[in-house]
Amino acid sequence: MTQDYSQPMISGELGSNSPNAAVERNYYARGMHVPALFEIDGNPIPALVGEFGSPLFVFSEHALRNKARHAREAFKRRYPKTSFAWSFKTNNLQSVCQILRQEGWIAEVVSDFEYEKARHLGFAGPEIVFNGPYKPRHILQRAIDEGALLHIDNWDELNLVEELVKDRRQPLDVGIRIWLDAGIRPVWSKFGFALANGEAERAADRIVKNPKLRLHTLHTHIGTYILAPDAYRTATQKLLALRDVIHSKHDHLIECLDLGGGFPSNSLLHSMTGPAEQVVPPIEAYADAITEVLNKLPEKKRPLLRLESGRHIVDEAGYLLTTVVAVKGINRPRAEGESLSARDYKEQLISGADSKVNYIADAGINLLYTSAWYRFDVRPSRMVAEPPVPSRVYGSLCMAIDVIREHVDLPPLAVGDVLSVHPVGAYNISQSMQFIAYRPAVVLIDESGKPELIRAAETLDEVQRLERLPSRLAEK
Repeated sequence: MTQDYSQPMISGELGSNSPNAAVERNYYARGMHVPALFEIDGNPIPALVGEFGSPLFVFSEHALRNKARHAREAFKRRYPKTSFAWSFKTNNLQSVCQILRQEGWIAEVVSDFEYEKARHLGFAGPEIVFNGPYKPRHILQRAIDEGALLHIDNWDELNLVEELVKDRRQPLDVGIRIWLDAGIRPVWSKFGFALANGEAERAADRIVKNPKLRLHTLHTHIGTYILAPDAYRTATQKLLALRDVIHSKHDHLIECLDLGGGFPSNSLLHSMTGPAEQVVPPIEAYADAITEVLNKLPEKKRPLLRLESGRHIVDEAGYLLTTVVAVKGINRPRAEGESLSARDYKEQLISGADSKVNYIADAGINLLYTSAWYRFDVRPSRMVAEPPVPSRVYGSLCMAIDVIREHVDLPPLAVGDVLSVHPVGAYNISQSMQFIAYRPAVVLIDESGKPELIRAAETLDEVQRLERLPSRLAEK
């Protein structure tokens, strides 16, 4: 052994860089290019932004109707006695609600605002299912008068309903919401009466014994983005068991089982690897799980099956178009004419403390509430003939948490490039916030491919319309 010998050392890079550092050194590890999304239903994305502004929500009527028809066919082919109610909380745009109404959906609402909107859109009282843990007295009275189907959530609400119907001549059809363990976690115990401890049965007994009420529906909603179809099989079996108990005790056969929603769209959570089509079960798997149980019943005892699916129907019909407004950070793209090769540039990114290019877009999480859970597909609207590199897409808000995608592979982009974010049709419209920025326009592309403005972008006058400024503060 010579004096020049040094023992082997583990490089300081190991453990300090990302777990993917070695893979990222392979120039082609992320593929040759990132697929671009050039158009939506035949409309070039830059042209949509040019006409209606950026950011911009875009909905495909063709995609929405096709998804609704596919779900309807999946269930009705297996169980003809199936009814669908559109979940207003998932997306309350008038155009979306009316499209689902044309497809045969009734309305499912969870608040006074949604109930009034459904009536304004032309849904009759009997075409409305009224869910939710809180229904103000005035709207309960209106719903009772108009013949809506109330799903009673708790004892206090049952007390109020009994008070409001005491002078009715005809009994009011009602349902009860039930929470149960379908084998998935978390169990949604916030909503309804507990099944396991007999609470739901006691509530049913009380309703059946009240001559002013008629128990029409047993309802449960076991969660959201449920990837286990067998959970619905379990829920169906448990509701039917309660139905049998009530029938045996009171000779009252409940007409309807409402399994709520929770069917996933073809989207991914942040922790998941895709593609979504390989992770998310098809709607037929959910239809099989539910209807195989129901079809074992004698035909005369088969209930009406009602579903309130929202995300599965509308999510993939919605896009958000947003424009890159800044590229920043120490690892910003190479300046024009810089001699650094693409290969060397990528090596420089990987060896840096933050191996991502940071893009700031003109849309933020005020418009993309579900970005906290879902890993949106982000694509450029033009083909860039360079291999993708690790990137981060920030929103435009003055908040550190405003991140649309923490990690996404994108080619080098420039200010002015338009990105599509998809799928965003579920909840992002109804949960969007007026926080430091105007909410953007919304466009519907009809089945002929024509884009139509269905909600205008906000203005200062509209945002401030409900404010009142005392005269003593009105000095300019």
